[in-house]
Amino acid sequence: MKPTDRELDRLARALGEALRGRGARVACAESCTGGWISKALTDVPGSSAWFGWGFVTYADDAKRDALGVPQSVLGAHGAVSEAVVAAMAERARTQAAAEFSVAVSGVAGPDGGSRDKPVGTVWFAWCGPGAARTERCRFDGDREAVRRQSVARALEGLLTLVGGDG
Repeated sequence: MKPTDRELDRLARALGEALRGRGARVACAESCTGGWISKALTDVPGSSAWFGWGFVTYADDAKRDALGVPQSVLGAHGAVSEAVVAAMAERARTQAAAEFSVAVSGVAGPDGGSRDKPVGTVWFAWCGPGAARTERCRFDGDREAVRRQSVARALEGLLTLVGGDG
């Protein structure tokens, strides 16, 4: 199911309330979503109280240069991998001095997929104080549907990690 703009807004607002309640901040490191998670968060009035940094690291060299993802990790695993999103999330959290972070990298299509990483494959990583979690999803639909589902899943995972009501 393709989440609506209303659903993305609901998730972003719930996340903002949970972060505000904890006095915490969140950072994003995005590849295939191209800043859409950051956009959803900053669409919420007052989001500057809990969101300050978003990294759009679409290319491998951006992941390496802006976030410090080691070239050896990119070379060994590829950009769409558990190892890369875990490094992206941790580096975004550290650089932004945020308590929580999310990272996403995937194959949104319509091409670019492979047998091991078909179109719709998206890796997520969420980091928080003493907690880190990764997840691989496979979404159906066109490029916009894959990206929209990725934004929703990123927000849902953050909401779970922060401990808010979704």
